[in-house]
Amino acid sequence: MSVHLSEEADTITWPETHYLFVEEAGPFAQTAPRAWQRLHERQAAIAAQVQVTGAMSLYRTAEQIYRAGFILAAAPGAAPAEWRYELFPGGRYLRFTLTGPYAQLPEASGRVQQILKQRRIAVRDGFYIEHYRNDPRTMPEAELITEILVPIA
Repeated sequence: MSVHLSEEADTITWPETHYLFVEEAGPFAQTAPRAWQRLHERQAAIAAQVQVTGAMSLYRTAEQIYRAGFILAAAPGAAPAEWRYELFPGGRYLRFTLTGPYAQLPEASGRVQQILKQRRIAVRDGFYIEHYRNDPRTMPEAELITEILVPIA
């Protein structure tokens, strides 16, 4: 299966974002699925109190911190105890786009890291973002779009 990743990235400014998430630490292969499972178990309860406008993950590879979360229209009134809320500040990012199943994200992310190294692109200290552009419950896997956003100065 070939990975459909745009290797020519564009620069964007990610806006300040209301973000409700669960955080896991450790190897992403284990922590990411567990974080998304915890998140989806309470999705209906969150959607009942505040408009969910999207989903994204934030991660730091060196520290092995992974956050799975929902983008919200506004700050939530209250969040489940094991969840966290923050107003994510956003900033400048280099955007790569993957079209296809989420199972291809590890390979696509690895390729993004190779591109950054080959092109000597300076990355600022900050969270990487995976922005899930469409809903896997209604979109065929082959048509899923994920933006991989790299924090840059």
